[in-house]
Amino acid sequence: MELVEERPYRYRIEPRGPMRVPGVVFASRNLLADARQSLEQVANVATLPGIVVASYAMPDIHWGYGFPIGGVAATDLDDGGVVSPGGVGFDISCGVRLLAADADRRTVEPALPAIMDALDRSIPRGAGPGGVWKMTGPGQLERILNGGSRYAVDEGYGEQRDLTRCEDGGAVADADVEQVSARARERGLGQVGSLGSANHFLEVQEVADVSDERVAAAFGLSAGQVCVMIHCGSRGLGHQICTDHVRAMDHAMSRYGITVPDRQLACTPVDSPEGRDYLGAMAAAANYGRANRQLLSHAARRAFEKAAGVRLSLVYDVSHNLAKIETHTVAGSRRRLCVHRKGATRAFPPGHPDLPEDLREYGQPVLIPGTMGTASYVLAGVPEGDAFFSTCHGAGRVMSRHRAARAVTGKELRTRLEADGIAVRPKSWRGLAEEAPEAYKDVGAVVAASEGAGLCRTVARLVPLGVVKG
Repeated sequence: MELVEERPYRYRIEPRGPMRVPGVVFASRNLLADARQSLEQVANVATLPGIVVASYAMPDIHWGYGFPIGGVAATDLDDGGVVSPGGVGFDISCGVRLLAADADRRTVEPALPAIMDALDRSIPRGAGPGGVWKMTGPGQLERILNGGSRYAVDEGYGEQRDLTRCEDGGAVADADVEQVSARARERGLGQVGSLGSANHFLEVQEVADVSDERVAAAFGLSAGQVCVMIHCGSRGLGHQICTDHVRAMDHAMSRYGITVPDRQLACTPVDSPEGRDYLGAMAAAANYGRANRQLLSHAARRAFEKAAGVRLSLVYDVSHNLAKIETHTVAGSRRRLCVHRKGATRAFPPGHPDLPEDLREYGQPVLIPGTMGTASYVLAGVPEGDAFFSTCHGAGRVMSRHRAARAVTGKELRTRLEADGIAVRPKSWRGLAEEAPEAYKDVGAVVAASEGAGLCRTVARLVPLGVVKG
C-alpha cells in the first residue's frame, strides 16, 4: 500500500481499482509501522457507494471488522449513500464519560483506598450479566432503549447537567425498538449499568496539566482536580444488533446491485428498509450505552460521597462508535451525510449549533482515554477540523490480548502499577494482563499526531490514581 505524504501527519492513498475516493490517513510514520492490514481496510471502505471526499483513518488506526478501528467515512444520502454496520462496530455507542470532583488530589488522597474499595464493590464488570439496575421487565428496557440517559435521570439516577453535557442531550432520536431482536433484548436485560470487559474501565484521575485554562475552566476542569473517567458501551445488546443487521444486509445487497471487496462491509442504502431498520436499532443501542454510563456515574457518585464527601459533576459524554446523519459542506454545497465514526470521536468546532450553550464558544470536549499507567487527554474541536470534524479515540491496540497475557501476568502488572502509585481493582488477573499498557500505542504520540494534523487541540492531560477493570 503506497502512502504519499501530503504534509506532516497526513498521508494519501491514491484511488485504485474500485476505490471511489482516496484514502487519507492522519498519523506519523512511527504510528503506521504495523498498519499494513488496516490500510487495506481504508482502501476497501473507499469503495462504498455514495462515499464522499475520502476514506479517513485516525492516528490510532488498527485492524477492525470491515472498517479499521479509527476509520471515518461519510456517504451522501441523496447520491445512493449507504450505511454499513461495520462502520460502527459491535460495541455500538462505546464512548467515554468524564466527571470532575469538587476536590483536588490532596483532599481526596487520604480517602482513596476507601473510594477504590467502594468502587470495587459497586461497579459491575466482566463478560457476563450483572448491572447497577435490576430490570423488572421488558417494559423498562424499552424505556431505556428509547430514552437513554434521560430515562435514567427521570428515574432518579442523575441530574439535569448530565443531559445538557451529554452528546444528543442524553438520547439519540429515532430509536426503533421494534428492530431490536429478542436475543439482543435478552442479552441487554441483565447488563444495564455495567462496564463489561476488555479495554473498558472506570478510572480515578488527576488533572496533571492544563494547556488552555480558559477552555478548561469552561469545561469544569482545573489543575490538581480529581476526575473519574468511564469507558464502556452497549454490551451484549449492541453486539447482537450488529450481528443481526450485518446478516440482513449481507443477504440484501444484491437487490441493490451493491458489491463490496469484503463481506464485513455489508451495507444497503441509508433510505432502504434495511438501512432504516439498522439506524433505528443502532439508535436504541446508543441510548442503552448512554444509560449504561449514566448508571455507572450514579454508582461512582455514591462511592465518592460516602467515602470522601466529594461530589462529581459531568464534564461531557461522547461516543466513538456511531453512524449519524449530519449536514456538512462538500464541494461548496451543504449535503446530508451518513457519517460513520468507528473508533473515532466527533469533535465539533466552536460555534456549532449542536453543542450545549455553555460550551458553544469553546468547541466540543473530546475525551481520549489512555491505558493503565498512562495519561488520558481532554481535547477540543477546532474550526478547521477535517474528516467531518472527527479525531482519534484512544491509544490503539498493537499487541493481541493473547500476546499481552504471555508478556506479563496480572499480578506482576498490578505490582508494577501500584509501585507507580496507581491503585488497581481488577475483576480477573487474565483480563488485567490483556490490557497491559505495552499492548497499546503511545497515547501521547496519538494525540500529538491528531493535533498536528489539525483535527483538535489539547486542553488538559490527566493521569491515573486508581483503575477498576473488568
